[in-house]
Amino acid sequence: MKTFRVLAVAGALVACTIALLGSWTRINQAGMTCPDWPLCHGAVVPILHGGVVLEWTHRLLAGCETFIVAALIAVGWRLRSSIRNLSGLLIALGAVFVLQVLLGGATIFLKNGPLSVMFHWGTAMLLLAILTSLVIVAFAFDPARPGSLEFTWRATGLLPFVALCAFITMCAGAYVSSSGAGLACLSVPGCGPSFLGENAPQALQMTHRILAATLALFAVAALVVHPGRLAASTRALRVAVILLALQITLGVLNVLWLLPTALREAHAANAVAVFLAFVAAMVLASLEESLPGALASKKEARNALQNKRDAAEDGEDDREILQPIET
Repeated sequence: MKTFRVLAVAGALVACTIALLGSWTRINQAGMTCPDWPLCHGAVVPILHGGVVLEWTHRLLAGCETFIVAALIAVGWRLRSSIRNLSGLLIALGAVFVLQVLLGGATIFLKNGPLSVMFHWGTAMLLLAILTSLVIVAFAFDPARPGSLEFTWRATGLLPFVALCAFITMCAGAYVSSSGAGLACLSVPGCGPSFLGENAPQALQMTHRILAATLALFAVAALVVHPGRLAASTRALRVAVILLALQITLGVLNVLWLLPTALREAHAANAVAVFLAFVAAMVLASLEESLPGALASKKEARNALQNKRDAAEDGEDDREILQPIET
């Protein structure tokens, strides 16, 4: 089990690094510094200078991730009888990873076209979502209780819809950024005299903003209606809402400050954090009813402790009443 946990964490960390590095490579105009694939300028290790360093490092990490994912699937497959639905996650992991690699090559052949960038980014987020789910499952599983861990989607409420909204909003943002429409609207919240814009780039920019506003609305609603007994998922959901507020702030500042590179990189990195926080909240909620007591609600723990104290006090009172009678 320890090996499975280590591989799951390693896979998630490396996948996150690959996604961020890929985004930063494109932001820094280095996406085509390796014009061929899978080699770079016809070599396994090209002359490393300028943007080639970013693009080649991105590919190198993707190659390392191949071995981690393969080992994770192999080790996890042996545990599939102990953890319900684990086999489905592992199959999805393998399929999405292969798709991600193929899309990586497609983005080069399509010269980083907006659609290819959007699909590549979206698949990277799906891969991260699966790996994040596996990390949570790995640490929630109790080897002493095989078969006790299972997904209970009835407890998730609005969370799957909110996670989907976050995913769509991110993909729209990737398309806006890669199509050069990031500064199509220089005012906030609307787009000049015409709130929704007057041309295609402005419409793209405003669509992204509307999706972000919709995400914020449903994220707050999910937090309000989320069951209070689900402590771990509630904490993850609170973190997600805070990160979402930061993400909206970064988006506004990017427009007002005309897309400085460092701020664009921060916006991309925080987008990943927002999405994964919502995914974590959803997965925790789906598992929480079968999680070990370590993740139980603090309120329930306090109530249980108080009940024990009350029972002890009642016992002492009974002894005090009975003592004179015995005497």
